[in-house]
Amino acid sequence: MSLSHSDSYSDRYRVLPGAALDLDAYDADDRGPYTRKKEAVADLQALREQLRALQERFYAWDKRSLLIVLQAMDTGGKDGVIEHVMHGVNPQGVQVTPFKVPTPEELAHDFLWRVHKAAPARRMIGIFNRSHYEDVLVVRVRNLVPPDVWGQRYEQINQFERLLADTGTVILKFYLHITKDEQAQRLQARLDSPDKRWKFAMGDLAERKLWDDYMAAYTAALSQCSTAHAPWFVVPANRKWYRNVVIANILVETLTQLDPQFPQPEAGLDDVVIV
Repeated sequence: MSLSHSDSYSDRYRVLPGAALDLDAYDADDRGPYTRKKEAVADLQALREQLRALQERFYAWDKRSLLIVLQAMDTGGKDGVIEHVMHGVNPQGVQVTPFKVPTPEELAHDFLWRVHKAAPARRMIGIFNRSHYEDVLVVRVRNLVPPDVWGQRYEQINQFERLLADTGTVILKFYLHITKDEQAQRLQARLDSPDKRWKFAMGDLAERKLWDDYMAAYTAALSQCSTAHAPWFVVPANRKWYRNVVIANILVETLTQLDPQFPQPEAGLDDVVIV
């Protein structure tokens, strides 16, 4: 898939509700309208400025919240998106939640219990680094619960996201699409770099062997849980710089459409003189 400057990034990479999904039809090497990386880097800087200004208005507006869900295979770039796309926004208005292996307390509740607690409050931008979708991804692939259990979760997730949307949360979900070959290069780079080796785990190789199973699980999750109120986007992520531009564009498009406004100031402030 390619993109011209006249196309909407949201429209281009959105998974349409009810549509059959073929992840192979999405080019993970897509660079959109760019021929050179430095063009995209310049655009990203401009997008960050727009995002910073929009977030300031969004925070002051205090009427909605925004939830950003990031999912990907290992090395897909979730941390990179948080670092590079959100660079420059006011940190007091952003809440990042990583979802690791559930604790015993979390396992004693329904699978959405820990997720609902982390949902962003009004005026906040919440970012999920992994999310409730792990319960239809790794749980499915690793057979951690029976199929009749995880099979119900697609609709339960849809209902949960409907609740969030109905009560003021705007939801954007990004699947960072990389190829298996690209993952191999990134894993090797981690292994070869003294500053990155701490991020490498032997378990990553075991998960890599299940690549096809994960692709099937992602296909099911994205196709069954992309809705009008909580869309999924398949983001080309082999080129990190284009991945960042795509997500930044969609965030700016979404916040611009919301058109958050600064609250009206108190009456009579024109006559106030600070002494």
